[in-house]
Amino acid sequence: MENCWSEFPVQRPSFLKIKESIAKMGGISGGNLIDHLIKRMEKYATDLEEQVATKTQQFMEEKDRSEQLLSQMLPKAVALCLVKGESVHPEFFEMVTVYFSDIVGFTSISASGTPMDVISLLNELYTLFDEIVEKHDAYKVETTGDAYMVASGLPLRNGNIHAVEVATVACETLMAVQTVSIPHRPHEHLRIRCGIHSGSCVAGIIGLKAPRYCLFGDSINTASRMESTGEPMKVQTTQSTKDLLTEMQSDFKITLRGQVDVKGKGQMTTYWLTR
Repeated sequence: MENCWSEFPVQRPSFLKIKESIAKMGGISGGNLIDHLIKRMEKYATDLEEQVATKTQQFMEEKDRSEQLLSQMLPKAVALCLVKGESVHPEFFEMVTVYFSDIVGFTSISASGTPMDVISLLNELYTLFDEIVEKHDAYKVETTGDAYMVASGLPLRNGNIHAVEVATVACETLMAVQTVSIPHRPHEHLRIRCGIHSGSCVAGIIGLKAPRYCLFGDSINTASRMESTGEPMKVQTTQSTKDLLTEMQSDFKITLRGQVDVKGKGQMTTYWLTR
């Protein structure tokens, strides 16, 4: 090509030489040059279509993985809104039921085992809990250390069925924990405390990186107090949850515990919940 624009005309190649040079570069042994160029363009177009199809498939697979991860971090209804590009504003919920649990003697268990033992224990336990929650109209809000938090009645309201859903989750987690062994204390049984409460709260997404769907309100604190003032392998509940379960004519057995001194609340009448 440099010879084609040479300053001296005699050094410029003829069209015949140009054709021969192009034929050598393209591997053309015979035939029409234009036909060969068309075939090369068709092959290029076909290769380009295959590359676009491959990249599109990879993009869709990555998009599906991202949406699946988002739905695991947030309630499905909230994750769907975000995927659609819709805003999710904080919302007030008149009545929800919240569950808290923690492991009895977790500090001692952690101190006597290796970090891997603790991680293995929590992973096994909370994998079981996750499977239980997945079967019900409930949402795992978070795990903090050995604390496990579940809520029902949000972000999609479900009438008063949230009390039954959370009470069922509580009873099933008590049964599930009996199948979990402590790696470095094989002869000891793992025990948990559970507490549930029904009341109002505000919920919304907090943060941009690793966003979480968080709950705020006095009801959350009360549910946490039901767990902390409870007893091992029992579910403690408040009057409000007891009333909802009675109203829903559930088959749970509710036994009066009596007056309990609850931090920040004073004396509260609480109940034991069994099934």
